[in-house]
Amino acid sequence: MTHQQFAVTPPMGWNSWDCYGATVTEEEVKGNAEYMAKYLKEYGWDYVVVDIQWYEPGAVSSVYRPFVPLEMDDYSRLIPATNRFPSAENGKGFKALGEYIHQLGLKFGIHIMRGIPRQAVHANTPILGTNIRARDIAHPNSICPWNTDMYGVDASKPGAQEYYNSLFNLYAEWGVDFIKVDDIAASRLYDIHVDEIKLIRNAIDQCGRDIVLSLSPGPAPLEFANVLKENANMWRMTDDFWDTWELLYGMFERCEKWSEHVAIGNWPDCDMLPLGHIGIRSVDGGGSDRYTRFTKDEQLTMMTLWSIFKSPLMFGGELRDNDKWTLSLLTNKEVLNMHRNSTQAKLIFREDDKIVWSTKVEDTTYVALFNATDNVETVRVTFEQLQLQSPLNKLDVWKENEEGIIDKEMNEVIPAHGVKLIKLYNE
Repeated sequence: MTHQQFAVTPPMGWNSWDCYGATVTEEEVKGNAEYMAKYLKEYGWDYVVVDIQWYEPGAVSSVYRPFVPLEMDDYSRLIPATNRFPSAENGKGFKALGEYIHQLGLKFGIHIMRGIPRQAVHANTPILGTNIRARDIAHPNSICPWNTDMYGVDASKPGAQEYYNSLFNLYAEWGVDFIKVDDIAASRLYDIHVDEIKLIRNAIDQCGRDIVLSLSPGPAPLEFANVLKENANMWRMTDDFWDTWELLYGMFERCEKWSEHVAIGNWPDCDMLPLGHIGIRSVDGGGSDRYTRFTKDEQLTMMTLWSIFKSPLMFGGELRDNDKWTLSLLTNKEVLNMHRNSTQAKLIFREDDKIVWSTKVEDTTYVALFNATDNVETVRVTFEQLQLQSPLNKLDVWKENEEGIIDKEMNEVIPAHGVKLIKLYNE
């Protein structure tokens, strides 16, 4: 099986970063998994992802504590902090948590940083199954500019592949289905780390488990699109995405540039959905404990753009605090059908920040009319521009409202920063 078959549709799930930063606990992960199993699994949401620094016992927010001791085994591999993940006691790692999530019918994911722990290098601990030690494979000048946990790995050194193999063999034992690797797709210091991406691809291929590979942060360089597709399932097109209009506005251009590279098993990633209750212990993104700062129109715009583009969907809020509105954004069957099954998504036009995208599911056409201006505007698109024959039935997808039969064109009054998503179909 090729890695593209590990994720034949864009992955959908929950990630702990937007609400808990580096501090999420086992109890919180289980609680969100239980919510997903009860309310979202039937709609296709199934990944539960523990984000960064699960090996840091004293993590307090999204602000990393530099140069602190981390939990590590005898072979240079980071392991869960047992004060936060009690089921990891006695060297069990994430195995019990993974089993718990699997028993709910869900999939289990974790975040890791590129490289080898600095503390392993300083202590010169061994690499499993070799006579090589951490110092032999470390690249001490290849560091992450925003986190002090790791040194890069020098792919040219004997033992480099064996180290990554030992990591992914451990993750396979834990039942990990999804790995988000950070400080690798782009970097403020070094650009993309192709050599380590290839080490990780090899390590997954030999570990005996189908593990979806997600690369962060962005923006991943467009000129490396083929390398990304050959090695990963998803990769970030953006730096961390938060609940501000400026970042959402910028995503239209990113989606336009990357749209030709969307393919089965290869999903350019718009990043997480900062919806619902976020910032609980995460101060990143310029906020604190809050519900999303996006207006309802902006939330619809984000969900529509991510879905028509076929980005992975990773919800960032504390699921158990969802209100009826937020849950409705995640359970609209027409939107999710478009996200999962559509092909041929494309930008029809962008003029004066009036933006139209379309995509197809068999003989059905979905049309998203976006108003990215600061005022109420009318957005017009013709059947000729959409390459459609008239007449067709029209459904307002978000309002789930049939609007009759139309032909020739649509003129829609759209609120500022808003969208109207339309389904056009024959009976």
